[in-house]
Amino acid sequence: MAKPNHNQNQNQNQSQNQNQSPNQTQNQIKNQNQNRNLNSNVKNEDFILKETTPSLGGGRVPGNERYGTTFDLVEQMHYLYVKVVKAKSLPPKQDDDNNFPDPFVEIKLGNFIACTTTHLEKNPNPEWNQVFAFPKERIQSLTLEIIVKDKSITDDDNSIGGISFDINELPTRVPPDSPLAAQWYMLHNGNGELMVAVWMGTQADESFPDAWHLDTLSVNSENVTNIRSKVYLSPRLWYLRVHIIEAQELPIKNKDREIVVKGAVMNIVLRTKALPRPSWNEDLMFVVAEPFDEQLVLSVEEKNGLKEEVIGRCSISLHNVEKRIDNLVVIDSKWYNLEKNTETLSSKIHIRVCLDGGYHVLDELTQYSSDLRPSSRLLGSPSIGILELGILNAQGLTPIKSKNGRVAMDAYCVAKYGHKWIRTRTVIDSLNPKWNEQYTWEVFDPCTVITIVVFCNCMDTGPGSKDSRIGKIRIRLSTLETDRVYTHSYPLIVLEPTGVKKTGEIQLAVRCTCFSVLNMMQVYSQPLLPKMHYIHPLSILQQYSLRNQATHIVGMRLNRAEPPLRREVVEYMLDVSSNMWSLRKSKANYSRLISVLSGVISFYKWFDHIQKWKNPFLTGLVHFLFLVLVFYPHMIMSTMLFYLIMIGIWKYRSRSRYPPHMDVKLSYADKLNQDELEEEFDSFPTSKTQDVLRGRYDRLRSVGSRVQTVVGDLATQGERVQNLVTWRDPRATAVFLVFSFVSAIVLCFIPVRMVVITTGFFVLRHPKFRVGLPSVAMNFFRRLPARNDGLL
Repeated sequence: MAKPNHNQNQNQNQSQNQNQSPNQTQNQIKNQNQNRNLNSNVKNEDFILKETTPSLGGGRVPGNERYGTTFDLVEQMHYLYVKVVKAKSLPPKQDDDNNFPDPFVEIKLGNFIACTTTHLEKNPNPEWNQVFAFPKERIQSLTLEIIVKDKSITDDDNSIGGISFDINELPTRVPPDSPLAAQWYMLHNGNGELMVAVWMGTQADESFPDAWHLDTLSVNSENVTNIRSKVYLSPRLWYLRVHIIEAQELPIKNKDREIVVKGAVMNIVLRTKALPRPSWNEDLMFVVAEPFDEQLVLSVEEKNGLKEEVIGRCSISLHNVEKRIDNLVVIDSKWYNLEKNTETLSSKIHIRVCLDGGYHVLDELTQYSSDLRPSSRLLGSPSIGILELGILNAQGLTPIKSKNGRVAMDAYCVAKYGHKWIRTRTVIDSLNPKWNEQYTWEVFDPCTVITIVVFCNCMDTGPGSKDSRIGKIRIRLSTLETDRVYTHSYPLIVLEPTGVKKTGEIQLAVRCTCFSVLNMMQVYSQPLLPKMHYIHPLSILQQYSLRNQATHIVGMRLNRAEPPLRREVVEYMLDVSSNMWSLRKSKANYSRLISVLSGVISFYKWFDHIQKWKNPFLTGLVHFLFLVLVFYPHMIMSTMLFYLIMIGIWKYRSRSRYPPHMDVKLSYADKLNQDELEEEFDSFPTSKTQDVLRGRYDRLRSVGSRVQTVVGDLATQGERVQNLVTWRDPRATAVFLVFSFVSAIVLCFIPVRMVVITTGFFVLRHPKFRVGLPSVAMNFFRRLPARNDGLL
């Protein structure tokens, strides 16, 4: 693959950049990042969501035809397309009639050599079948020249012949027009013919995905497939349940030894409990993917201290394993012969194996899940709508890597929803890339999340390099209004060891279309997960292990695709290792809890305000409402519901008009010190020194002490309630029972309404009738014993 030749100014700029040393380049990146970080800490408005008004209309990508959508969520981009098909009857070299040229085609826009095709050796009738796309805004000439040249001639006079076009007179093709047919053109000096097609079009053209773009021509031909747009499908995952029952006739050398069974699928190994008798009745759960090419290997081992000796093994092909879709299907158990060193033993193992298709295999965190359907297609439900995403452009991206002695950015986007992953093309060397690509997904549940992440393609920085993350966006579909187009600029935010940083902005257009409002509302009444999760639930440890297996399989499969979706990309999209300890996340969750409880706290303050008669009119109004509810108790629920209705109507004006986005303040990312950042980005196991770990441990003990105090206080209050009738304090229990007896007698003769009125007026009495001390009931309750007396 040939490379473009830039004009003289570009070459001068490049040579100046190449004179910079690597240290200067790294310092340049570091200074830019530090400056951006400082600005982000000062200007909080940089982290907010901004509504945009792009000029939408036009643009298409393959794979969306089945939905019949209009593809109107991207800005229209105009391109000059040049399709070089083949040539014929090229003349031999002048010195030898049998020595044919090594032809290639050069495309020139004025004096600018835009690109060249590959060269073919000794071929008078070469075929290229290459399409080139040039953005219209970057064309600064009115003439297009297509020249056939000879690669074997090194001097400037290596032209075989060419043709030229006036760009203003080129035809314009607008899909769904028929593709423009290539035509034979005679080279200007009569030395053969060239078949080409030249036209003006947009990114909606069917040739767009396979075209060589101007910003990708500097990439090596073996890496060019890694920068094109691509649609991936996750493998369909199933749970493999292996119920280990028992074994018999095992050649056990020592009866005091324990027996354990290990199950392995690929590189995942699980084991049962070690028991002295070969009877387990224990489940081993694996995650497997269609088309089930793996083997289940079971080995019975004899445990002697830390050593384990294999007694026998058996292998089961997953193709032969029975499937079930619910717990009503009874899977027969079978006896399998054990083998050792290819020798069949008399020992047998009794197991029950099945593929559970009634579960949804969780490869994402449940709070960010994009798909909740069961594994089996037999349990599938029809789609309820369409999700359309237009990835427009990004602005102000922070350079991540160095290229030819200068800072650079090769950005691309990855989006995941359900089983479908998409990756946009990589825009080479641009801090303001424009993609304008649109993708579509079927929606089966509105309470799901689509994840979009921007990455920097680091394939050219050397072996072992990883694509750098630039920012992540999550949009929950249930927060979107139906059939409304959301066009917003989302801040790209990353948390690094140096602190939180804004790395740019990305503009998206999102639309969620509903087929039937009735079907969508029906989904809200259904369980979130398939029924097997509730009838035969998985333990927390099983869920954690199975999710790790699922993410490993998805990452491995997508990494083997062509072109591969790299493992670090998949892991970041699926939030792998997001459950690691973080003091920042703990603070954020505590703040969220306090925010949830703020309503209760506000009500307590409001009621205290009423009790103290700070506003006599309002207190009198509360007395009147209290009497109405006492005399008409059937209105209590109606009054509460009407109150909720009024709150909902009142808050309608202040409802959110934009999708959710990453919130720096909510994440407590703007209030971190350096030690907390280092702890969050520390490896597991830790790589820090003993002194650092001592400080972190002391801090963790301080936080843990407050947590344990709160938990202990809650437990104490609950135990005091229990000890009202347990005679742990015989006098307190006797007083409580006598009070309960007297209250029961009084309630038999006095109407409950009068008791409630008396209690209510006593609670709302004027402050002049209060003594400012805790009530008798509270004093009595606080004196009750609890089990904390027995704690060491």
